[in-house]
Amino acid sequence: MSTRTFRVTVRGVFDGLSSDQRAALLADAAEHDVLRAAFTREGHLSYDLAARPAFTFRFLDSGEEEEDILEASERAEETAKAWLAEHGYGYKNLRVRAEDLSQAPLSKRQRRAAAQGTA
Repeated sequence: MSTRTFRVTVRGVFDGLSSDQRAALLADAAEHDVLRAAFTREGHLSYDLAARPAFTFRFLDSGEEEEDILEASERAEETAKAWLAEHGYGYKNLRVRAEDLSQAPLSKRQRRAAAQGTA
């Protein structure tokens, strides 16, 4: 059985931030810039408070079965909640979206390479 790779995105909105919390997030903003966003095992947080109070955690996970994506989604959500709680940040509108990369459609370049490899 092959290993499936999952990309899990946890999105939400910071809620009820104090001025000190806002200042702390702004001080670390370069580390969490959207342009540096990546899917990682431990999860990568990105936000742009200057634009809006939304945040995104990106997680990379894996499993053997198609159903493992549900457990990966739950792990990602719990990890995001734990990080927010640990830092004392309130949040709302938490949403989780997961993608099984083995089910993702191939890009035009990938289809062309696959066709050339079988010709």
